[in-house]
Amino acid sequence: MKKIKIIAEIGWNHMGNMELAKNMIKSASINGADICKFQTWSEKKLKKGPWDNDGRREIYKKAQLSEQDHMSLLSECSKSNVEFLTSIFDIESINMLENIGIKTIKIPSHEIYNINLIQLACKKFNQVYISAGAAKWEEIIFLKKNIPTENVLFLHCVSSYPCPPDILNMPKLLRLKEEFGEVGYSGHFQGIDDALVAICYGAKIIEKHFTIDNDLPGRDNKFAILPTDLKKISNFRSNFLNMMINQGLDLQKSEYDIYKNYRGRWSKDEK
Repeated sequence: MKKIKIIAEIGWNHMGNMELAKNMIKSASINGADICKFQTWSEKKLKKGPWDNDGRREIYKKAQLSEQDHMSLLSECSKSNVEFLTSIFDIESINMLENIGIKTIKIPSHEIYNINLIQLACKKFNQVYISAGAAKWEEIIFLKKNIPTENVLFLHCVSSYPCPPDILNMPKLLRLKEEFGEVGYSGHFQGIDDALVAICYGAKIIEKHFTIDNDLPGRDNKFAILPTDLKKISNFRSNFLNMMINQGLDLQKSEYDIYKNYRGRWSKDEK
């Protein structure tokens, strides 16, 4: 069975603190993550909106990553034996990431409408992950018809932060699997149950927001999973993959003793 990869979505939980970001990478690696993901944006390209009145613009500015920051995090991921991944929001980010040698990127849910961005990303990168949250089904099918899907993997997602269990809509993951063959899951449920269900449903990518302290500043730190949670997902993945190894229809070698010596041990039914 193909390996299931776990993404630790660090995002902007580091709040611009590179040492904190690097510590998160190390912790994610130790506890079973295959990929550490960040977010790449420019605060200057952020349109006017409610974030101008509630302090979020300043947070975006503080948490944005420079090209040097990206290279530093890329290096730390390499040292920690995990893949580097980031979400992109504009074409300029594509050019910068291509220049520093990035081969895989992610399109966040609220950019799923941005066909120009996605088409260019598909041309520039070897692998593109697309979160399908906050998207109508016809938008997903439109993308299928207008991008080269051989290097694209869609992730089922519900863009609610945090997401209660009754709207996780896991059957949609199965529908995406029918449509595209392989799919992933990006979850905002507070806990790990959604990740375990997604693994059982056949998701090949599991993404969960990750932090080393839920009391750190920033919205996502509040509902992100901790290192112990990440380890539980990783352990479940290992057990699941072992359970799914096809051992055939006959009894197992470990059952031979029971088969040979224990059957009929007490009595034999007499007719």
